[in-house]
Amino acid sequence: MSFEKVILEGNYVRLEPLTLAHVEGLRNAVSDGELWKLFVTRIPQPDRVADYIQTALSQYAAGEGLAFATFDKVSNKVIGSTRFMHADLSNKRVEIGATFIAKSFQRTRINTEAKLLMPSHAFDALEVNRVEFITDYLNTASRDAISRVGAKQEGVLRNHMVMLDGRVRDSVLFSIIKYEWPGVKRHLLQKLGG
Repeated sequence: MSFEKVILEGNYVRLEPLTLAHVEGLRNAVSDGELWKLFVTRIPQPDRVADYIQTALSQYAAGEGLAFATFDKVSNKVIGSTRFMHADLSNKRVEIGATFIAKSFQRTRINTEAKLLMPSHAFDALEVNRVEFITDYLNTASRDAISRVGAKQEGVLRNHMVMLDGRVRDSVLFSIIKYEWPGVKRHLLQKLGG
């Protein structure tokens, strides 16, 4: 089993497979709030966006994941990115991560709907048993957002990653498993008013 390039679309957001055609849109998105300056994330600086996309394309070619450009459907503009990553489809698990959204679109329905579309695709089309989310222990906003989605915290991975500034980060692991997904999906639909 492998990833097919698909477009995932809801009422508020469209997730398109990331390509070099999205460079300018992603540059604008990371500049909205200077997202690369957040020490708890790995968001590219505007002049490194093309490299970021090229890495995502290489990971897709290796069967490790599928990155998306996140579009706001009202303005039809790129406002961020997210991806399926660290895929282990033979063991039926995938991580959703490397997610960032332009500051002016944070805390809107965009991320909630993206977190409905992606697990729906993972559980229904890819038939995984487990979707994981991993974030920096210090990134309380991300941890809260993942909890609000309905994922359960499993634990802390100590000394898990080295950040761009050299800091050794602890990461928090969350998951949604297959039998929980129907309830989590209903919760997300209710949050979206559907």
